[in-house]
Amino acid sequence: MQTIQIVVDPILLKAADAAATRGNLNRSELVREALRRHLKWLDELELEERDRAGYLAQPQSAEEYRVWEEAAAWPED
Repeated sequence: MQTIQIVVDPILLKAADAAATRGNLNRSELVREALRRHLKWLDELELEERDRAGYLAQPQSAEEYRVWEEAAAWPED
C-alpha cells in the first residue's frame, strides 16, 4: 500500500473519526472503504448511462415490452 495525504476540513475529519469509531475501523480503513464504494458507484452510474444511451439510440417497440406488461398484470378473477 501507498501512503497519501489528503486535506479535509475539521468538521469532516470529526465526522470521519466518529464513523470510524462506530465501525470499529481506523481512519485509513474508513477512507479506503469510502473510496471503494464511491468508485463502485461511479462505475454503476457509467453503466446506467451507457444503457440509457443505448435505449435512446434504439428504443424498444411496443410489441417488445407488451409481453412483459401482460406478464406483470394482475390475473382476472
